[in-house]
Amino acid sequence: MNITPEQLIKILKGNYSFSMLGFSMLITRLKGIYNKSPDPDTLKICASEVDIFIGKYRSIMESDCSIIANI
Repeated sequence: MNITPEQLIKILKGNYSFSMLGFSMLITRLKGIYNKSPDPDTLKICASEVDIFIGKYRSIMESDCSIIANI
């Protein structure tokens, strides 16, 4: 699953609740980074980190992946 820029912007600007603590922590950290510098390059870096995380833990993130897919 690759996250789209539109999905990531909604996640970074919204208040979504994810069941996996590690993923929630990643999103919280990325929100801070994106809020300091909301430009396309920062978004690309954030998307890459999210894609890598999801790639590693997708098998235990089914509920979180369904939330992302519905955004």
